[in-house]
Amino acid sequence: MDRREYLKLLGAASVGATLPGCAPADEAERAARASAGLDPADPPGDFAGYEPRFFTPAEFETVRLLADIIIPADAVSGSATSARVPEFIDFTAWDRESFQIPLRGGLAWTDEACRRAFGSRFAECTPEDRMQMVERIAWPKSATPEDAPGVTFFTLMRDMTASGFYSSEVGMMDVGYRGNQPMVDWKGC
Repeated sequence: MDRREYLKLLGAASVGATLPGCAPADEAERAARASAGLDPADPPGDFAGYEPRFFTPAEFETVRLLADIIIPADAVSGSATSARVPEFIDFTAWDRESFQIPLRGGLAWTDEACRRAFGSRFAECTPEDRMQMVERIAWPKSATPEDAPGVTFFTLMRDMTASGFYSSEVGMMDVGYRGNQPMVDWKGC
């Protein structure tokens, strides 16, 4: 089972609010939306004008980068940012105090770990350095004890990203959800 299949299953089991206005960020996403019967001309998910309610602009930039590392665009659907997952995470953190310290603390830990390893905060690192950091904290069984706070944070980010993505229009398109369909004969579950 690959990462996207795992996240589909995780997202299907998650409960989240459907986010309106999900839109593609590139041609592959527009093509996927068109093939699913959605409007490919919807505005791009570039967050132009979006002001985070909880995160600082620098934190929000890191949330966006991590969300797209967790769920990148593919031939079937858009990325986490095109599904407006960072906005979902920002709103959830703003609305639920229990997420505030784990998210803000995890972002600070990630930036500090990147500064020590690469000399820059996560968002300013090269894509290769970002992936190296993610590899350190994405696999709990192989992580070192000093990376435990990062592992806890990344697990929360992965769960929130999957919840936001698979409860969005883009995520529903990814799993092939068609909505309630009328049935002539009930055949059971």
